[in-house]
Amino acid sequence: MARYVWSKLAVRVNVKLLRMNRPNVYESALRDESRCELCPLTRVKAGVAVRIKQLSAPPEVTHRLREMGFCEEQKIKLLSRQSDLICQVCNARLGISARLAEKILVEPLSRKKVA
Repeated sequence: MARYVWSKLAVRVNVKLLRMNRPNVYESALRDESRCELCPLTRVKAGVAVRIKQLSAPPEVTHRLREMGFCEEQKIKLLSRQSDLICQVCNARLGISARLAEKILVEPLSRKKVA
């Protein structure tokens, strides 16, 4: 009887641990370099390099982002995720709001390409 209860308890604990440690879709894309998924810049972890794939802001905002260096196919690195996001773009550090970063869709770079 005690052995049966213990095995049931162990199964419950393992299931809970598996659910808690399961990575989200974007983190798994960073681990598996063959998968590329688009996601907003706000979902990227600090210290990760990504490539901009699409700007989904209004035309005047998109034009200004391109002037600042946030162009399609541009490689950027997210440096900090505080109240605003700080990115390294073309060897310059730029801060943008989280609301604006939500409009920038990126894909992860493979670790071999990041220098």
